[in-house]
Parts: sequence; structure tokens; C-alpha cells
Amino acid sequence: MRAAVSVAVLAAWLAGCATPAGPATPATRESAVPVETVLTEAMSLLMARGYVIRHADADLGRLEAVIARWPGYRVRLEVEAADGATLISMTAYRDGRPLPPRLVEPLMTDLNGRLLMRP
Repeated sequence: MRAAVSVAVLAAWLAGCATPAGPATPATRESAVPVETVLTEAMSLLMARGYVIRHADADLGRLEAVIARWPGYRVRLEVEAADGATLISMTAYRDGRPLPPRLVEPLMTDLNGRLLMRP
């Protein structure tokens, strides 16, 4: 009986580990700066913080970067022009799982500061 309970508990625990991550919730901002400028400033900011740019495509408005040190975050930035504004969204991942938006808020705040300082 005790072995059966142990097996059931172990199976439930392993099943919990195998559940897929929920959808990513990005941190968002709106800016009046053109898409290309946002991507350029984001690349500069991320590289200054130790990230390696894996992909950047101005036509698609996407940028993906990974941090070169532990714990190995991946950041995805998406930018699109809409109604005279530029919509910016940033999502962070670790081990393929999305992280809470509060973890990229410092990056978004720094990016916003850089965009406001542009002439």
C-alpha cells in the first residue's frame, strides 16, 4: 500500500513538471520614435548589458537576444507602427518558459530613457 502511494505521488509530481508554460505576457510601452530607431537603441542597450543579439529584423520589427552569463535569459522585443505611434513589447524567457513582465521592466525603462534623449 505504501509503495502504491509513493508511486502515485511521484507520478503526480512528474506530471506537474511536464505541464506546458502559459502564454507569455510582455511588458509594453508606446513611443513616438520610428521602429528602426527603437530597434537600434534596443540593440545598443542590450549589448551594453552583456546580451548577444541572435536575430534582428527591422522589416519584421523583431529582435532576439540572449545573456551570455548565468542564468541564461532570452529577451524578445517586438516593435510595430500603429496609428502614428510605435508599440514596443518585450518578453523574457528562461529555459523556454516565459518570465513575468516585471523582470524586463528595468530594460524597458532604460530603453524609454534612451528614446526620450534622442534629438
